[in-house]
Order: sequence, then C-alpha cells, then structure tokens
Amino acid sequence: MARNEEKAQSMLNRFLAFKNEEKKKPKEKRPYLASECRDLADADKWRLQILREIGRKVMDIQNPGLGEHRLRDLNDEINKLIREKGHWEHRILELGGPNYARTAPKITDYEGKDIVDCRGMGYRYFGAAKQLPGVRELFEKPPETKKRRSRYEMYKRIDADYYGYRDEEDGILEPLEKEAEQKIRAKAIDEWNRIEAVKNAAKKTVRSGEVARVKPVFTEEDDLDEEGSSDDEKSESKTREFVAHVPLPDVKEIERMVVEKKKQELLIKYTSEVLLEEQQEAKNLLNIKR
Repeated sequence: MARNEEKAQSMLNRFLAFKNEEKKKPKEKRPYLASECRDLADADKWRLQILREIGRKVMDIQNPGLGEHRLRDLNDEINKLIREKGHWEHRILELGGPNYARTAPKITDYEGKDIVDCRGMGYRYFGAAKQLPGVRELFEKPPETKKRRSRYEMYKRIDADYYGYRDEEDGILEPLEKEAEQKIRAKAIDEWNRIEAVKNAAKKTVRSGEVARVKPVFTEEDDLDEEGSSDDEKSESKTREFVAHVPLPDVKEIERMVVEKKKQELLIKYTSEVLLEEQQEAKNLLNIKR
C-alpha cells in the first residue's frame, strides 16, 4: 500500500486541492489606514483581528529565552498593534458603532494583571521585556522618604482618645486597674505591718516608765545664765531626766563597741605601716638594680 505522503502527492489529490483553492475567496488584507474603511462590519472585524494578534504576541513575549532582540521586537509590535486598535475604535465610533474605548475589557497578561488601558496610550513593556537591561530600573520603586510631619499635622490627629478620656469605655482597662490596685494595696499593708512589728518589738525591751538620767553639755552662754541663778536651780539643771522609748545600750555593750572600734583603728594603722615598708623595699630594690 502507498503511504499517506505518496497519496497526497498523487495527480488526483493535487488537482482536487487546486480546485478547492479556486473556489475560495481571496484573502482580504487589512487596510493600512482605518479611515479607508467605509463599512462598520468590516471595521469591527479588523478590530477583532488586531485583538487576537495582540493576545498571541503577549503570550509569546512571556518566554525569557527568546533573547533580548526578539523580546524588544515583540514589545514594539504589541505597542504598534495597540495604537492601531485605538485608531480602529475611533473609526468605528465615527461610523456610528459602539464606543469600545469606554466599554471594552482591558488586556491582561498571564497572571491576570491589567497591562493596557482601553485607550492604549503611551509605551508599555510586557512579560519578559520588563526584565531587560535598562528596563528593569524603570520598574524599581524608589525608596520611600519619610516626610517629617509638622506641628500642625501632629496636633490635628490629637483627640479625646489621646488624653485617655475614653479608655474606660471599652470595659477592659478598669478590671486590670482594679487588680493592680489590690496588689499594690496588699503590698503596702504588709510593709506597714512589718514596720509596726519591729517598733513593737523594740518597745517591749524598754520598761514602761523607765527613767534615764543624762548630764547635758553646757556652753559659755549657759554658764553666764547660771551665774545669776540659785544653787538649787543649778543642781536641777545639771541632771535632766527623760523617759526612754527605745532600747538603751548598757555599760557592757558600750565597752564592747569601744573595743571593736579600737581594734579597727589598730588594724588600719598596722596595715598602713606594712604597706609603707613594702613600698620602701621595692624602691630600694629598684635603686640597687640601676
């Protein structure tokens, strides 16, 4: 049996294909200028043809492996077709057709983002053409500079919430404040009870009504005043009495404190002498080495 390729090249098949091409109408070419078209249906047909070409080229330009030159050519062709579509839409409006510039859907890329507006104004980049050298910088957003707010703008945002006038209306702050207040109050009461316990313990060591006698220190003015007073007044003034409400140290406690103080003084004196001797020895060694 003959193959399909051989059948297609047979005389009968070629004759039938030639007859079918004769029956078909010649392919119409889109007019170079939209103003040359006088039929509304034809203008609408040419507009749809341009939309199909734009969609096909937008799909092709998504491939970054086409190369820089091919991507730039495709991007130029898409922009040219978009401008041509705008001319045909304007011609359709002149022939009494609908206003596609207002009602037509926007052209989107493969991610569904709007890439062309209805009017098709300006030069746009599509797909992988956005990553070309010199184009990538155009899409980089400049760093946002924080503008310093003026005093007027800051005061304009101040309201009752800023001063805390409505903090208790939400019902959240009041229970928290109440709980914190109870904790602080309990802590203050415990501290007060501790101090009172220490005071009471100190008062128990002093006998009630215990009288202490002390000899006051007299100055020259007191001596001058006492010269005119009687002997009884002098004897009363030399010994004064008061009631002690705090524990007073006895004689043994005072002697112990005096001994401790003297020990500390002797220790300090001894250590200072030892340090001086060591410094002197070090100086002597240095002089000998020199």
